Amino acid sequence: MSRFSAADHAFMAHALRLARRGLNTTTPNPRVGCVLVRDGHVIAEGWHEKAGLPHAEINALARVGAGDTAIGATAYVTLEPCSHHGRTPPCADALVTAGVARVVAAMQDPNPLVAGQGLARLAAAGIAVASGLLEAEAGDLNVGFVSRMTRGRPWLRLKVAASLDGKTALNNGASQWITGPDARRDAHAWRARSCAVLTGIGTVRDDNPRLTVREVPTERQPLRVVIDSRLETPPDAAVLEGGNVLIAAAQEDAGRAAALRARGAEIVVLPNDSGKVELVDLMRELGRRGINEVLAEAGTRLNGSLLREGCVDELLIYQAPLLIGDAARGMFGLAELGDLAGARRLEIIERRAVGADFRIRARLGQA
Repeated sequence: MSRFSAADHAFMAHALRLARRGLNTTTPNPRVGCVLVRDGHVIAEGWHEKAGLPHAEINALARVGAGDTAIGATAYVTLEPCSHHGRTPPCADALVTAGVARVVAAMQDPNPLVAGQGLARLAAAGIAVASGLLEAEAGDLNVGFVSRMTRGRPWLRLKVAASLDGKTALNNGASQWITGPDARRDAHAWRARSCAVLTGIGTVRDDNPRLTVREVPTERQPLRVVIDSRLETPPDAAVLEGGNVLIAAAQEDAGRAAALRARGAEIVVLPNDSGKVELVDLMRELGRRGINEVLAEAGTRLNGSLLREGCVDELLIYQAPLLIGDAARGMFGLAELGDLAGARRLEIIERRAVGADFRIRARLGQA
């Protein structure tokens, strides 16, 4: 028999819906929702809206109506209440002060500064605590935050727009537009939730992309990251407009670097033994900067390199009902296999139609 009731499930599901309201705005913090319930009725609710602003629990407590009280209530929270002083005071202390009787968390906080201490503090104050209700859903909502806290690197989604025969561009590089406007708008929604959008110098030269969110409303623009080993990004490239750009290089040419910095770009030099950018080190650097989710929108070569180096966690593939032909460019620059036993196994987690196209999400299995 489950230790959680049907009502518990319903209230936590509502807390998760609230948490999603911060999908595009909470970075580098997690997305969190909170519902306060007494006698089977919601008395207040809240969600974390933006880093530096009050957390979900504080927002919910502040919305308890005049003449009402949180004393004896149950707090349903999608992430364990924090127990440390960051930019805001500990939420665990606020719940204790408010007099709640029970706290149900969807999952424990993977942040080492919390990691069970929030629930322990509540329990020590005599509050009944439980965790694990809709844990998988809560973890998926904050997959990037969990990745950064447990692996020291962000969660990387590799986005590809391709024809039905797996081609991303003509042999001459032309690729606009393989997919339709609905798919492009959907892809911009994934940009909006990402902390960074990553591409390579080849895509900058071929397509001159801006890599900004334009097709959906947004309160912020993600960091734009360009992998450019020899600092060949043109100073007038569209990706540099407005700043908020990080260029990862393998060497620093003083003149080229100065021109790019004059456009507002920051440069990090992360070489490997082959004279290219060390991709694993770049992922660690992005994690150090508080980047939770990265959306890679690159070409065949960089796509293959990211896969080979183990940087890709999830594929986001848009397929259009087109046939382009064998001479066109493929999705991933990977070496030929001599045996299917060496193929990478994928877990398909979603298939859906987006306008005239299809979107497939897949997660990487073991090599």
